[in-house]
Amino acid sequence: MKFPAAVFAALALVSCGGDTRPNPSTAAPAPADAEWFIERAKETGLDFVHFNGMSGEQYYPEIMAPGVALFDYDNDGDLDVYLVQGAMLGAKKTIKDATYPPAGPLGDRLFRNDLVVGTDGKRTLHFTDVTGPSGINVTSYGMGVAAGDYDNDGFVDLYRTGLSGSVLLHNNGNGTFTDVTAKTGVGNPNGWAVPASFVDYDRDGWLDLYVGNYLLYSVAGDLDCLSVTGQHDYCPPNSYRAQPDRLYHNRGNGTFEDVTSRALVGGADGPALGVSTADFNGDGWIDIYVGNDGQPNQLWVNQKNGTFKDSAFISGVAVNGQGNSEASMGIDAGDYDNDGDEDIFITNWLAQMNVLYVNLGGGVFEDRRAATGLGPPSLAKTGFGAAWFDYDNDSWLDLLTANGSVSIIEAQARVNDPFPLKMLNQLYRNLGNGRFEDVSAKAGKAFTLNDVSRGAAFGDIDNDGDEDVVIGTAAGPARLLINNIGNRNHWLGLRLVGRVLPDAPGQAGPKGPALRDQIGARVEVIRKSGGTLWRRARSDGSYASANDPRVLVGLGASTDPVRLKVSWPSGKTEEFSVAPLDRWTTLTEGTGK
Repeated sequence: MKFPAAVFAALALVSCGGDTRPNPSTAAPAPADAEWFIERAKETGLDFVHFNGMSGEQYYPEIMAPGVALFDYDNDGDLDVYLVQGAMLGAKKTIKDATYPPAGPLGDRLFRNDLVVGTDGKRTLHFTDVTGPSGINVTSYGMGVAAGDYDNDGFVDLYRTGLSGSVLLHNNGNGTFTDVTAKTGVGNPNGWAVPASFVDYDRDGWLDLYVGNYLLYSVAGDLDCLSVTGQHDYCPPNSYRAQPDRLYHNRGNGTFEDVTSRALVGGADGPALGVSTADFNGDGWIDIYVGNDGQPNQLWVNQKNGTFKDSAFISGVAVNGQGNSEASMGIDAGDYDNDGDEDIFITNWLAQMNVLYVNLGGGVFEDRRAATGLGPPSLAKTGFGAAWFDYDNDSWLDLLTANGSVSIIEAQARVNDPFPLKMLNQLYRNLGNGRFEDVSAKAGKAFTLNDVSRGAAFGDIDNDGDEDVVIGTAAGPARLLINNIGNRNHWLGLRLVGRVLPDAPGQAGPKGPALRDQIGARVEVIRKSGGTLWRRARSDGSYASANDPRVLVGLGASTDPVRLKVSWPSGKTEEFSVAPLDRWTTLTEGTGK
């Protein structure tokens, strides 16, 4: 059964300044020979098949979606799933013309997580499609989704990007959502947006919104392109002009203002496919990194006065070592080498290799795709969704890439595959010595699935202390990869929250001020041995997807107590007393020392 939010609120307020839930690791660990990841989407009720609207015309948008989101919409302590759907493409096309007819009614879907944890620690995971009761009715051609509590009422809202404009869904706090796009002013009219990110760039306590736009495109103006063998194929991105991105400033009254020009982020235009927000130069202010498809990437460094400056070229993250722009689909920032700064990983087109930009300190980067071993294994792959996550909880951040081609794979076309873009996903283990190993072959049958993978969202779906993955598949079923290896090691789970501003509309309730995930907060985990770890609360990154905003820190075999120091988005820094291991704990801004 589902526990109401009030039950979890009653568990709150331990010495760490928040709630500590019962230890979810009481269940016996998986046997050593068990598969590391098991695909369980349909089995658990996450039964969704993406419809890309293809009919043999090779319309460009067919290959670009979908993204997915992990977020706790009902505040019951577990992660729910939002899946973005497509629509039929072509003015004179009907569903009868579809290569793959839709599996059900079209429109985005919301699945509620009905996780049950028994007294013996046994976990039963099940999802229920609650799209109808939620009031969500989004049927336009979708791309991606961002998640964040934009109005500080304690409930996570959704921003859904699409082929023609975007939609902001306000979480009403009672299981329903309302389309407030027109009211809030963030519709991104006529924009083909793919990534988006909620980020408090000016430290005023309200989440702003960065929207990454892609190409100036219409189905009527779709171009004809050919493959190397002369077949009708999907066009490359440079066949179309790029669209400018948008930055929306949150006024704090339920509306946003387009400040793209005033903030000086409207200079060089996309086409944007990836966005990751982090403090890249270590000055305490959140910056914005944008990956552009076939054009130089941008590193918008926060000038602390409401404006930004693009320092991508001088920082070494605009183009590759040969001076060439790359595809830059999926992006994530994280401290893979445990040295206290944010490094950048980017997925690319198959001939380019994925790239790791290592932060040398102060926001100066070096391309180490070859030296780390991440480049060569990706040469035959086209990557989209990706994220830093410590899948085995050994305290070193690993990587997963969701792969799928963007042009015809001749071997698949020869056997009459209608959508011959399928590839295997990859898992990379951080060896802790500056190098990575492709361990996909060891990770289980989930990594033998041949899909056109796109968005990927990362988070602890079953609350057992390791990160799971939901992957969106173009013209295919959503995938749910349950992690069976991470909780064999010890871990620390943290939800970093803040009490919203006193004048936040709708925030006051019988139990006092609402709490909001402090996206952008950074925690320093101080260990007795093994060195200090740094992790960041973030929901953006990957490709067109929203991640679990909580922080999960792997500690390996160590049971030594740790101390915590949190740098909040407001600029304040607090220390917290020793946090319990192998459980989820909430840390609230203002309750530390």
